[in-house]
Amino acid sequence: MTYSVKETFPQRARPSRDASAAPAASAVPAKSPDPGTLAATVRTVGPSMTRSMQRVAEAVANDPAACAHLTVTALAQRTGTSEATVVRTARLLGYPGYRDLRLALAALAAQQAAGVPPAVTADIAVDDPLTEVVAKLAREEQQTLADTAAQLDVAQLEAAVGALAAARRIEVFGIGASSLVGQDLVQKLLRIGLIAHAHGDTHLAITNAVQLRQGDVAIAITHSGNTHDVIEPLRVAFDRGATTVAITGRPDGAVTQYADHVLTTSTSRESELRPAAMSSRTSQLLVVDFLFIGVMQRTYETAAPALSASYEALAHRHSPRASRS
Repeated sequence: MTYSVKETFPQRARPSRDASAAPAASAVPAKSPDPGTLAATVRTVGPSMTRSMQRVAEAVANDPAACAHLTVTALAQRTGTSEATVVRTARLLGYPGYRDLRLALAALAAQQAAGVPPAVTADIAVDDPLTEVVAKLAREEQQTLADTAAQLDVAQLEAAVGALAAARRIEVFGIGASSLVGQDLVQKLLRIGLIAHAHGDTHLAITNAVQLRQGDVAIAITHSGNTHDVIEPLRVAFDRGATTVAITGRPDGAVTQYADHVLTTSTSRESELRPAAMSSRTSQLLVVDFLFIGVMQRTYETAAPALSASYEALAHRHSPRASRS
């Protein structure tokens, strides 16, 4: 079914998003990311790069000390790519140009020389004993959380928190595992007195998005950044004038076209025994907690009593029933 609601109301200008720009681009002034986040950024945006760009990204992440001494031409030759590809890769990693990336590589090499431990990743084999599975998953989860925190644009997070704290109404869109994350966020927001709804059904999501206006907030959660059933209601909300937020693992995904604020998540590598739905959920839930705590801080005078009241209202359901005489 094709929806035509887009043409029934005045259009908002879309945020300007260049595919070669840094992740989470918006009206917030761009700045080069911390060198220590380079490996996390490569793991996050790498899957969405072309193969030639991936070779450049992997080269600088795996051997920053050597690459820091290479000119753009030399790095292009080393990776079997072109100078233009090297520059585009630098920009996609968050740096204004290749010179800025070289400075970051030099700083990262210095950090590594000082003994900063490298990231640990491990594949799970079908015949691994359960004790090994536990250890490997724990390491992967820790790395995923660390990567998400390291490369998250805090200015974007602050802006999203401010919008949520002042929102008249909040609608959250997600499908599958992302829908579960959306429900988690909504339950948290309801506990502190905000009006929020989570939608896993596209028709219902669009119906609610049509009712949004300026002062409302719509959040889309999609790891791929290209899930049509999530993008469509966010587009409707965007065109209606609501503040829109995208939580995604792909900063160049289609969903960001309709997002005022983009919160980029990181994931562990997908494997046969660890599908994307598992790894993406971990980082999405962390971002949800960032949002909730930020809103709680901004609205503490009203949020704290509301949270306390919800605890009291449910307390008797978590206690053993009194024995009957």
